[in-house]
Amino acid sequence: MKRLPDSELELMMIIWRAEKPVTRTEIEEGLNDERKLSPTAILSFLSRLEEKGFLKIKKQGKSNIYTPIIKEQDYTRKESKSILQKMYHNSVKSFMTALYDGDNLSEDDIKELQNFIDEKRRGK
Repeated sequence: MKRLPDSELELMMIIWRAEKPVTRTEIEEGLNDERKLSPTAILSFLSRLEEKGFLKIKKQGKSNIYTPIIKEQDYTRKESKSILQKMYHNSVKSFMTALYDGDNLSEDDIKELQNFIDEKRRGK
């Protein structure tokens, strides 16, 4: 599975959030107001996503219906592993240090992480 460019990922996020097959118009409506793409650009990105195996396109009347083939969880898991490996040399500690040193972790975030670790330990 290839890493998606930001524009294609943005469309996939809209499709995944819909949790149902969608049309180009529904995808366009889901775009951020600051980042409007032309219908032609959206169709081009959707065509590339189909070529890459992320989408299935089905003709329904005059419209195409877009259904994800790749699950969001599968994609994010692969991307997360890739970032951890490439940027932090597979060190979760280095990753967490980068977050914490940037003051990006609140007490609630730390508690949530601790609960996650505790759950994982109990599951073993």
